[in-house]
Amino acid sequence: MKRLAALVLALIVHTLTLAFVVLGGWTIVVNAQFAAAWALGGLLIALGWMLRPRLGRLPADAEVLDPASARQLYGMADRVADRIGVRPPQKVAVRDLVLGAGYARNGLLRTPVLVIGLPSWLALSPRQRVALLARAYAELPTGDELIVNGALSTLGEWREALLGAAPLRVREEAQTKIASSLGMLDTVGTGYEVAGFLGRIFGRVLGGPVLLTEYSLNRLARSGDARRREQRQARALRVITAEELAEIDGLLAGGSYVAPMQAAALRGESVASIRQAALSPASPSAEGVLIATPGSELLGSAESDRIDDELLRHYTRAIRGFGLII
Repeated sequence: MKRLAALVLALIVHTLTLAFVVLGGWTIVVNAQFAAAWALGGLLIALGWMLRPRLGRLPADAEVLDPASARQLYGMADRVADRIGVRPPQKVAVRDLVLGAGYARNGLLRTPVLVIGLPSWLALSPRQRVALLARAYAELPTGDELIVNGALSTLGEWREALLGAAPLRVREEAQTKIASSLGMLDTVGTGYEVAGFLGRIFGRVLGGPVLLTEYSLNRLARSGDARRREQRQARALRVITAEELAEIDGLLAGGSYVAPMQAAALRGESVASIRQAALSPASPSAEGVLIATPGSELLGSAESDRIDDELLRHYTRAIRGFGLII
């Protein structure tokens, strides 16, 4: 019931956003002979555009890999996606200083994109790499979640516009200088203050319902958190075990592998050396006992090595900035 209520409330928010655009267009079409109608209609359309749901985009520091030069990585990403039951990524991108991995559908065409953090990828065994991608794919939001998250984003824009704006200090200083030069300090200052006061009152009058709506939608959305976690875990367990999922969650949360890699990068060690040191717990011990199996059904050790060869240039660039990872 709460899930349905959250969806209905989110759709109302999106309908209101669309109404600004429609009303703006209607105002212009019906009163095309009046300049004021164009100004008002343009303002309404601009408001609707500002409040539109964000369709997602690649981070500015993400580099999309060419499928022809990263065949092994694309192939592995496709196999894991197929096993999880999501669309294979059309684009695979890497980020130099970001940990973990993420999968999303971006843009108006909902293009599936997989983004991999190179520091994590460099430190993980083949089995852990599969777990990392399975975890990323499993966290893909459902259609209902996208609608609700988009509505929360819109309400956040409303809240910031109505309640978050403070008087600009530069604007106040400029107003003071202009008023002083004209000899009308009291008059102009009073007018500016009155306009600011009326704007704040207007913002608070409209901001109250916005805050209430945002709070209600947040409460309704959070009520399904446990169910969503169970669904995501069930999707991930199509590929990996519960122990592997817990292991990759712990690695990403703790980040214990980062500091040794940073120290090695600062010492000027090579990519191969850093990779070998990161994998040492997954290598045979002195007695020849294998501590952890490095390979996986979906990614063997040899194929994992070929992926590293494909990414060597990117690793070499990325380790120069490993000291900036926090």
